[in-house]
Amino acid sequence: MANELLIADVIRVRSSWRSYDGRPLEPGDRARLEDFIAALEPGPFGGRVRLELVEASPGDRAELRALGTYGAVKRARTFLAGAIKQRPMDMEDYGYVFERAVLFATALGLGTCWLGASFNRSGFASKINLARGEILPAVSPVGYVASRRTAVDAVTRFFARAKRRKPWEKLFFDGAFGRPLSREAAGPYAEVLAMVRLAPSASNRQPWRIVKEAGRDVFHLFISRSAVYSGVATSVAGGDLQRLDMGIACCHFGLTARELGLPGKWERLEPPALKLPERTSYVATWRGR
Repeated sequence: MANELLIADVIRVRSSWRSYDGRPLEPGDRARLEDFIAALEPGPFGGRVRLELVEASPGDRAELRALGTYGAVKRARTFLAGAIKQRPMDMEDYGYVFERAVLFATALGLGTCWLGASFNRSGFASKINLARGEILPAVSPVGYVASRRTAVDAVTRFFARAKRRKPWEKLFFDGAFGRPLSREAAGPYAEVLAMVRLAPSASNRQPWRIVKEAGRDVFHLFISRSAVYSGVATSVAGGDLQRLDMGIACCHFGLTARELGLPGKWERLEPPALKLPERTSYVATWRGR
């Protein structure tokens, strides 16, 4: 990670910024970020994500309109955008890889903000030459943040409940849903789960749920959709936003585990035989070694 920061430090400091000072990226920051995204591996489920930095000239109004964010972002010049071929687990892989780039940008001292719906998808698709069979699930501004948030930024964060987090016992379970996992029972994975809890998500709904198998470093990830964020409400032209959230959760889990020396990997297995709450379904399993 850039500047030798621990991944937990980067996750804790990361915040969604929609207000920027209008400066282009410094050549050194741009080069480091471009080198990082060029070297990114496929996601944990095999999908390769093609990421690019897209920049609009400040005086070119047509370009700026093409990269419009419907008022959600102010004075951003540079954006991170990407594409992935449609395939099983494509949204999860995109969320994982894109979040890796977002965290690297954060470590460089740059502001970012996941945008899954409030951007001109056709304009970005044209900029990155989106190919047939590819989808563009999300973009993010990347740049130097303004000295203070705009009113729109502050209001958006308020309604998204940006600082509110579901309690640990509502997210992580021991062997079965309804049986909260204690930090003691989580063992060395307690910090890993704490970083999952801090992951960004669409409207801050935090739809991830994790069930640990008793006595084993095996963690089953589930998606729990709220009533207002289920079915068609989660989908945009680029795909299912809450499945992106699952990829982000996998990223925080995997990067933190690796930094702590906890070997393992994400796999798509047969769903465990558990009684599931309403609107909850299996996503993947982390198997420690």
